[in-house]
This record gives sequence, C-alpha cells and structure tokens, in this order.
Amino acid sequence: MEPVVLTTDRLRLRTFTAEDTDEVYLAAQDPDIQRWTTVPSPYARVDAEHFVGRMVPDGWRADTEYTFAVRLQEDGPVIAAASLHHPRAGAWEVGFWTGKEHRGRGYMTETVLALAHWAFTDLACTRLEWRAEVGNVGSRTVAEKAGFTVEGVMRSGLPNKGVMRDCWVASLLPSDLGLPAALPYLPAPA
Repeated sequence: MEPVVLTTDRLRLRTFTAEDTDEVYLAAQDPDIQRWTTVPSPYARVDAEHFVGRMVPDGWRADTEYTFAVRLQEDGPVIAAASLHHPRAGAWEVGFWTGKEHRGRGYMTETVLALAHWAFTDLACTRLEWRAEVGNVGSRTVAEKAGFTVEGVMRSGLPNKGVMRDCWVASLLPSDLGLPAALPYLPAPA
C-alpha cells in the first residue's frame, strides 16, 4: 500500500521520512520509551536510520505494518509514533510511543482513535488489539481512554529485549465506535 496521511483536529499522521531521523533518535533516548517498547536499548543513531529508512517503508510495501509519524499540525515537530501491525484473521494490533514532553495532553488517544477509524473503514479490520507489558500504565490509560476493553493478562505474551513478558491485552471493535463491522459479530452467550 502507498502511505496515507491521516488528520485530526490537532494532528497530522504521515509516514516517516529521512528528515525525521534526528527527531526519532532524540525521542528514543527517553528511558521510558526504551523500557516499555521494543526499540533497542541503548538506542543509537543507526537504529533511527534503520527504522526510518528500512522498517517503516518495508512495512508499508509488504502491507504488514503501517507506521505513522505523529505531528502537531502540518509542519510541527514529530511528537509520537504509532503503527498498525501484526495483521491476522482480520485483526490488527496498535502500538505507539509519545515523546516525554508531549505526554498527558490527549495526543495519543486522538492518534489511536484516528488509526482505529482508518483501520475499521479502509482496512476492513474486524478487531483492533492493544498489548503492553504489565505495568505500562501510560499505555493502558491511552487504550482505555480510546475505548478499548481490557480482556486480561496474557502470560509470556510479549517479547521484549530477549525476554518474554506478561502483557495486558485489550480490544476495540468497530461497534465500540459506532461503525459497521466488516463481518457480523456473534458474542458468546452469557
């Protein structure tokens, strides 16, 4: 798929370009981003170059991961990264990080909702999933504010830096956002 641009009232989501490398490198120096995400630690400039120059375009080309640079308006700084990845059986997973100085302002919740709308309307996504290592309260707060239903803890469900970790798992369905589903949903009887 060719990269798309998504917009919200405050944000512009577009693919990363080579010009974003310095901003990615600087943001990824944050110990919280290195702790809670799967970025390398320590994070070197070559890691940012590989992410921007190879991983992001390869994901779009292969239709396996759609990664966005999140900016304040059209020409503002990169404040975050968000992606839809690991497509399986109609479901996608959302992942994200936010630069330290931009947390707590609702930007990531706004971003996740924009990605969810796009996934449900343009990608025929049947279920959007979120996973984060148990203890990553900031990520869980974003998911819950975006309307995800936390379904529980998945033991050994998240590989990070050579170790399997327990993770929270949650889902968002098209109906949670008042959108039609690509396939009908038949919930289990109560």
